[in-house]
Amino acid sequence: MSREVAEPTDLSERTPEKPVEDLEDMALREDYALAPEFVAMVMDAADRGDSERLRELLDALRPEDVADLMGFLSPDYREVAIAHLNPESLADILSELDTDIREEILAFVPHDTLARALGEMESDDAADVADDLEEDKRAQVLAAMDESDRVAIETSLAYEDETAGRLMQREVVAAPQFWTVGQTIDHLRRDRDDLPELFFDVYVVDPANRPVGALAVSQLLRARPSTPLAQVMEPVTEIPVDMDQEEVAYIFDKYHLISAPVVESGGRLVGQITVDDIVGVIQEESDEDILALAGVSDAGRDAGILGIVRSRLPWLVLNLLTASVAVSVIGAFQGEITKLVTLAILMPIVASLGGNAGTQTLAVAVRALANRELNAANATRIIRRELAVGLSNGAVLAAVMSGAVFLWFHDPRLSLTVALALVINVFIASVAGILAPLALERLGRDPAVSSSIFVTFVTDFMGFLAFLGLAALIVT
Repeated sequence: MSREVAEPTDLSERTPEKPVEDLEDMALREDYALAPEFVAMVMDAADRGDSERLRELLDALRPEDVADLMGFLSPDYREVAIAHLNPESLADILSELDTDIREEILAFVPHDTLARALGEMESDDAADVADDLEEDKRAQVLAAMDESDRVAIETSLAYEDETAGRLMQREVVAAPQFWTVGQTIDHLRRDRDDLPELFFDVYVVDPANRPVGALAVSQLLRARPSTPLAQVMEPVTEIPVDMDQEEVAYIFDKYHLISAPVVESGGRLVGQITVDDIVGVIQEESDEDILALAGVSDAGRDAGILGIVRSRLPWLVLNLLTASVAVSVIGAFQGEITKLVTLAILMPIVASLGGNAGTQTLAVAVRALANRELNAANATRIIRRELAVGLSNGAVLAAVMSGAVFLWFHDPRLSLTVALALVINVFIASVAGILAPLALERLGRDPAVSSSIFVTFVTDFMGFLAFLGLAALIVT
């Protein structure tokens, strides 16, 4: 068996086998990250073919930690470890895995095992996993499932990716608006086997199965049994089935929702979204924005070199082109630089400070746009604020830098040149940092993806032009 990670060195002699309760304590560090020693123990058990020991180690972990463990193992070790999980455990782990690792694992797990695992999962998680399957294997897995589970997954897969329909779970708790609290509680007790694994609200529906209100389980338990639901229910925030998941996350955050009903075009209740799903969406969208600002995609722990190069190289090529245009300004002022070599020493400082100022403004603007805190209603005020900040920062930096230049080079004209260039470039950096993402947003483009390249180009170009141009007028 080939390995992609270092072989453990006779760990069976150095680390005595411990009971499960001790394994649980040693598996995680204080920050809840997996201990490297524990990972090495799993690898050692796999190498020795000790199935009993491997099951003990896996049983000592929660499903989320087993999913994390898979990220530290090579593909060969993963295949051995996954083979020691029953379908119920596999169901808990699949939804927690990184997408790339999950796709790899799904490729070697038998279709009948996957069918049983998907049958144990909530419909939203099962659809998410099924979507990662190859088309032929997905057909085999769905054919081996119970009809009700199969229909639920197929219905979810019919919705567009990254929409509420794909995010929702079809299992909901609903009650007619003419029921009382007591009738609802009796219904929950009587049909407890059919209830969702996790739910927070009971949705009150009209005869057309359209939600007219919601009642938190905590409120339900506090109310008198004879109270009609219509008297104690709260207004409900409905989520259209075709709404983008980023919009859904915004609504959950704005209204502090724990769960929300999902409705189709006619208003009929078709599912629910719970806050645990939204946490994942917020993390995913946040990661995308952070990586987009740097012009990269998520490499993941198992990403290949060629794939990473393909995702990053186009942005570096674009940056090369913009940098070439920016440095062409230097070529236009070769004579001035030849006369005063000091210009070549100070020039990068002006451009660098402008670039940092632009990045600061850009980060604030992209975050504000992502959180719906910046739009046409307050854009003018925010732009004025950032421009004022740019002027203020530029003035302070100019005073500090000009003083340092005078003390070092004893040239008041050079000090004045540096001061004016810094004020100009930091101000322009603030202009570019706020206007670039706003313009891209207006054009329907993602401001996190392209703004940084544009802002870097503007600050470099204007930094060189302002400094060398002023030097030509004042110094040389």
